[in-house]
Amino acid sequence: MPHTSPSSATASPAASSPDQPASGGLCAIHQPNLFPRLTTLAKLFAADCWIVLDDVQFTRRDYQHRTRLAALEAPERTQWLSIPTHLPQGRQTLIQDALIAGPASARRRTEAMIRQEYRTSPHWPALQTALEPVWAAFDTGRTAAVAETSTRVLLDLLGWDGRILTASGLPARPERSERLADLTAAAGADAYLCGTGGMTYLAPGPFTTRGIAVAPFLPPSTGIWASGRRVTSLWALAHLGPNGIAARLQALTGSPDSLEAAA
Repeated sequence: MPHTSPSSATASPAASSPDQPASGGLCAIHQPNLFPRLTTLAKLFAADCWIVLDDVQFTRRDYQHRTRLAALEAPERTQWLSIPTHLPQGRQTLIQDALIAGPASARRRTEAMIRQEYRTSPHWPALQTALEPVWAAFDTGRTAAVAETSTRVLLDLLGWDGRILTASGLPARPERSERLADLTAAAGADAYLCGTGGMTYLAPGPFTTRGIAVAPFLPPSTGIWASGRRVTSLWALAHLGPNGIAARLQALTGSPDSLEAAA
């Protein structure tokens, strides 16, 4: 699937909306997730633009500040990795306003847990280098900055060449489906890439009105995808390497006949 050329540097943890958005392509809208699961990473990889949904309520039991690590040789053995997070406005705190409780210690613990799980992988040197910006993001003191950076560096590692925008910098109505349609239009995309969960509540009207197609994203459920909804994509990257995962994601975003190769 072809990508639009970047109109804003993905090296920035939160690129702002360009004055003249690129036209066409697929748009994925997703909250920043800490070292996202393979299915989440695959959906973003399939899109030409990722809009970081940073201005909705922070949810403690979601993946905005935590991820499930899987042991390299025994993926059924898992443990949670969480960034201690303070919510200045309580339960009403937005994702963009959540603060890391003890950034220095949180960084040390996060780095140590990931190194402990994946340092024996032959692909660890590439992962270790790619993750350096994540450790630096702890200095911002913001949980969302770490989570977004952890996703961005993995997309970079896989050769993704799309754009990253933030929802807080784009105009949109508050209602759920209207908001998603407005954000997609503001990004200049002509199709919204929707996961299986989103398809259950999405109202097609706001998209139809704006001339935006809704494209379902349905990843496989076998092979490396069997745990893709549960554990961090770091496991797959350590297991098969960036090139191996990139090949599977490219197959997944190709024709339906290529899904078997993506398993």
